Amino acid sequence: MRKSLRLVVLLAVAVPSLALAATTGVVHRDPGCGCCEKWFALVKQQFGQNIRMIDDARRNAYQGRLGVPQNLASCHTAVINGLVFEGHVPIADMKRILRERPRGVTGLAVSGMPMGSPGMEVPGNRRAAYVVTAFGPAGTRVYARYVARGL
Repeated sequence: MRKSLRLVVLLAVAVPSLALAATTGVVHRDPGCGCCEKWFALVKQQFGQNIRMIDDARRNAYQGRLGVPQNLASCHTAVINGLVFEGHVPIADMKRILRERPRGVTGLAVSGMPMGSPGMEVPGNRRAAYVVTAFGPAGTRVYARYVARGL
């Protein structure tokens, strides 16, 4: 009985720590892009400290190796826990797809740099409508839609 209780306590303490420690990632950005730093700060806050940023002047080649469709390109490309995130993907969508891991999907993308998307918030400006697209060997599909929001 004592050993069982000790094991339960040990697991209760260790499992949350292991889950956070297991989050690893890297963000490749166009060198010096400020909006990437804002998005990266949100990602680090939500996913932990095992994520790093690299200025990458050859990011187009990196995107190609990861299978990011050219029409979905943005200013930064992240790989977190094995999934690809292109552009200003909302954290909630990232967490959801990391949980679900749908077959045939290698990542999510928000093409361009839509105003009001995570990292692109500007006080006094409205949020533009934008789409989060899932991509992978199965093709592309809409994963989430965000409507425009005015002042």
